Amino acid sequence: MPEPLKNIYNAPLFEAFTAAFQAAYPAFDREAFLDAIYDAEWEGRELKARMRHITVCLRAALPDDYRTALDIIRRAAPSLDAYGFATMVFPDFVELYGLDDWDVSIPALEQFTQQCSAEFAVRPFILRDADRMMAQMLDWAGHPSHHLRRLASEGCRPRLPWAMALPAFKADPSPILPILERLKQDESEYVRRSVANNLNDIAKDNPQVTLDTAARWRTIDTPEMQALISRALRTLVKEGNPAALALMGYAGAAAFAIQNLSVEPAAVALNGSVTITFEVRSLSDTPQNLMIDYVVYLAGANGQPRRKVFKLSKKTLAPGETAVFTRRHSFAPVTTRRYYPGEHAVQIQVNGALSERAAFRVG
Repeated sequence: MPEPLKNIYNAPLFEAFTAAFQAAYPAFDREAFLDAIYDAEWEGRELKARMRHITVCLRAALPDDYRTALDIIRRAAPSLDAYGFATMVFPDFVELYGLDDWDVSIPALEQFTQQCSAEFAVRPFILRDADRMMAQMLDWAGHPSHHLRRLASEGCRPRLPWAMALPAFKADPSPILPILERLKQDESEYVRRSVANNLNDIAKDNPQVTLDTAARWRTIDTPEMQALISRALRTLVKEGNPAALALMGYAGAAAFAIQNLSVEPAAVALNGSVTITFEVRSLSDTPQNLMIDYVVYLAGANGQPRRKVFKLSKKTLAPGETAVFTRRHSFAPVTTRRYYPGEHAVQIQVNGALSERAAFRVG
């Protein structure tokens, strides 16, 4: 079983951490800091709770004046570059204590995001003063560092995972669009993927905005842009949105039949798997492009089914051709999804059209 991510905060890290801070600030009390870290609740804390706890302990170990404390962190941080994600405590420090001092907080976030990421830390600044912070992020979109350019997009995603939502941008994403326009052809795939993820977030609340943007950008005929658009439309494509499918080259009412859908066995234990088999038969006299997915209706903890779409195949069927598909679906637990016993079902989705359901039981 993989090591829990929260264990990046471990003894070797804290040895390097305390050494860096003692070099930057000789009065740093290593023993008091470690005693505060390893309190009675340490083992039970998950990743973000550990990060915030370290931030609070660091605040107590540094001078009371925010600017003085931040200057010490900025001097200590470069010697901890090798620890990457674990150093997100530094932007977290700015998020928690620096909202009232933008003049020093924003330059600090510029530094820290090039070491880890400040995508969570910028969000309270957006909530505090969206106009001011989005102007800053538009400026970052032209920064020489791809880390800052990515931050400009990633930090204002309306639904950034693990982060506080931005309700105003869920309601109206227009302040985000100038940043995405500036970054859409960025030389860095790291940045372009963030642009695509931001547009995908927007699609969940404002699908037409994403569709209109993708339609404009589709005229940029490069592999990079086509990959960006495909990623940006992924939620709408999974939902079978006709306009999104058309932008992806799956336009019009395809002529086909979904037949002989079966799920075996009809009952499976948790941690087991089922085999899904079906055929797609072309009813057209010309070749046709098909986007083929399958939908699993999962039993929920509260008894309500949850709909989850899984990608399967992109296929061009010749006139009269029949394609047979087989997919094994596991019910072993994964970190991003829990399975519950109960009635389940499968549907096949082809270019947004759905087959009948095939039911089976788990547990």
